[in-house]
Amino acid sequence: MLPVSFIRENREKVIEGLKTRKFYNIYLIDRILSLDKEKRKIQFKYNEYLAASNNLSKEIGKLFTNGKGTQSLRSQSLKLKSEIHELNKKLYQKSKLLKEALLKIPNIPYKLVSETNDILYNCHSSHLLNKKKLSHWELANKFHLIDCQLGATISQSGFPVYIGQGARLQRALVQYFLDQNIRAGYIEYALPYLVNESSVQGTGQLPDKEEQMYYITRDFLYLIPTGEIPLINCFRDKILPENKLPIKATTYTPCFRREAGSYGANVRGLNRLHQFDKVEIVQISTPDTSYDILEEMVKYVQGLLMNLNFPFRLLRLCGRDIGFTSSLTYDLEIYSDIQKRWLEVSSISNCTDFQTNRLNIRYKNNVGKILFCHALNGSALALPRILAVLLEENQYEKEILIPNVLVSYTGFEKITLPF
Repeated sequence: MLPVSFIRENREKVIEGLKTRKFYNIYLIDRILSLDKEKRKIQFKYNEYLAASNNLSKEIGKLFTNGKGTQSLRSQSLKLKSEIHELNKKLYQKSKLLKEALLKIPNIPYKLVSETNDILYNCHSSHLLNKKKLSHWELANKFHLIDCQLGATISQSGFPVYIGQGARLQRALVQYFLDQNIRAGYIEYALPYLVNESSVQGTGQLPDKEEQMYYITRDFLYLIPTGEIPLINCFRDKILPENKLPIKATTYTPCFRREAGSYGANVRGLNRLHQFDKVEIVQISTPDTSYDILEEMVKYVQGLLMNLNFPFRLLRLCGRDIGFTSSLTYDLEIYSDIQKRWLEVSSISNCTDFQTNRLNIRYKNNVGKILFCHALNGSALALPRILAVLLEENQYEKEILIPNVLVSYTGFEKITLPF
């Protein structure tokens, strides 16, 4: 959340940033400034009346001690307390309206963000040798790895069932990514998959992504759309020592997304699911190091893709495409030669102090000053499309080869026909 003081002092900068994002509710900025002005006026009067009431109480106490009459002053005191009570109610209402408006404003894009996506790296070289190429959904059926129809019977479409070598390969990818993250210095967390409203609002999914999340009305809990939510909330309301930063954390979670409005050929197979597995990385840093850390995280995830021998590209997203909480986002996409399209497998973002402001995550610097941390997050990696292209890129007529780095995790070097 942008601090109202920042908006007050940088109105034009904020508006320009929102225009870069193609955020059209610019009127909210002046509404926020108006509400802030009204709130500060009420706050000033409230403080003034409160001080007068305290002074009056002291005066009444002195007169009472000296045996003098206090009836007139008591009447003034009651009137002041009544006015203070009304001002307090007005202050609460203005504060509520101000917070509601602030929650609707996204983060301001970093100076590198432009109006178009910038392709920074492109390694588009499929190593498919088999002329008769099958899509991953055809391969999943042929080798009996994934049953989407069974998942639809149990739940609905978008909830696949992984079977046999398909399930083992899925588990191997999760363990491989976690092990790599741990070697890179990330601490693993095992987290809840259901979170409360404060957690979701803190990371910025509310009010931005409300329609895309599953909600359990009886218990007032949300199913997580990404492991980023419970992982960053582990540090909510904490003051961290500067010498402990950056904090590096990782987690594996299933993710649940309604994906409302998704349809057509682009959602076939594993391309877009309601439930999928993802390994997430998060860093909590000081403001002066966060953009360097972002570049480090991008290079790290690129390394994971190189280890799996994937054709991939790196994009720096434009203002329209960066997430609500992000100041700068890089996407890593792998190429499906079968589908003739790029598939996003990781989105790595610097959210600056946008989330930490909402979640009250701060640090104490070396001179004792308390400041807001910066928060960064990224997928390392999202599994469905990784698995899809892995199957497509390593297929032969009667077998699918397993990348060398995964063999010790799967326990087999190739996927064979089930008969």
